[in-house]
Amino acid sequence: MSIDLTTMPKLGFGLMRLPTKDEQIDTEQVCRMVDAYLAAGLNYFDTAYVYHGGNSEKVVKAALSSRHPRDSYTLATKLPAWCMKEEADRDRILEEQLERCGVSYFDFYLLHSVEEGGNGETYDRLGCWQWGIQKKAEGKIRHFGFSFHGSPEYLEQLLDAHPEVEFVQIQLNYADWENPVVRSGRLYEILHARGIPMIIMEPVKGGTLAKLTPDLEAKFKAVHPDRSIASWALRFVGSLPGVMTILSGMSAPEQMADNIGTFTHFEPLTEQEQAVVEEVRGIMMGVPQIGCTACRYCTDGCPMNIAIPDVFRAVNTMNLYHEEFRPKSFYGNLVSQGHGRAGDCIACGQCEGVCPQHLPIIELLKQASAMLDK
Repeated sequence: MSIDLTTMPKLGFGLMRLPTKDEQIDTEQVCRMVDAYLAAGLNYFDTAYVYHGGNSEKVVKAALSSRHPRDSYTLATKLPAWCMKEEADRDRILEEQLERCGVSYFDFYLLHSVEEGGNGETYDRLGCWQWGIQKKAEGKIRHFGFSFHGSPEYLEQLLDAHPEVEFVQIQLNYADWENPVVRSGRLYEILHARGIPMIIMEPVKGGTLAKLTPDLEAKFKAVHPDRSIASWALRFVGSLPGVMTILSGMSAPEQMADNIGTFTHFEPLTEQEQAVVEEVRGIMMGVPQIGCTACRYCTDGCPMNIAIPDVFRAVNTMNLYHEEFRPKSFYGNLVSQGHGRAGDCIACGQCEGVCPQHLPIIELLKQASAMLDK
């Protein structure tokens, strides 16, 4: 069954950051948000086995499947590599998900967080790609794809190896377009060139693009005083060809109302508006960075096998985007692949002797270790 992009809602309801009350999901609030979302003519819900400690899938049953006809919505969830040890876990988890959500099939099913190393190897080792095709044939999955957090090179390898994939979910927003770890611009280009539909996560970067520094917000407000800062991030993504659905982890009715307003009679960014986004991104990118050009002259002779340019990429990303999870995950993958930690440096000076940029690498690695090895 092919995916008809024209029938997919631009705004998807991501169920990862749901409203809570007394440290539990506020089911009554979720019910009201679900009703408002469906009433706006939207119908794509995205959850996962691990969201809210498994309770996100349970609230699907309480707020959606037990209250609305099955043909009135589409539902996506994900198979987590880190919760599986053997092939039997695939069916165990899927059956648990169907029971939790109160449905007999999922419209969209994803291998969760595919990337180099652990997760990618687990999906290969447990035959999850072939298993997904089998579940489609059984009618328990309508569309099969994966969410991705790896490199552009690895994405191309996966797409070459698995032509059965119908869609891919990636992190994409205007701040991450040239992020040296996320590299969402390049991921988008690869998928768009191949005509593969995209589901977009983190369009507002976990909410960080909904509230900027006053000087940056002023640039947006000068053009549209009455529009939210978040709407700029959503319209940036929504203006890109090939984007199927944009997930927003809405945790309050006010956020939902604003997002629905953005996508009702959706207006792509004009050239003038795109220029403002580029200006804001340029200012954000102006944070001081380690001036490494990744020539990699320093790595061949490193006795501790430290992937120095990649370590510096992680540090630059942390400084620029003020986030830790993704850069530290990227760094952790380097170490798991056999590279030394930044703190393993023995200060031999080999790297500094060959660096064309004359960087104080030994001192920079000490600083990197303080950020990444703690």
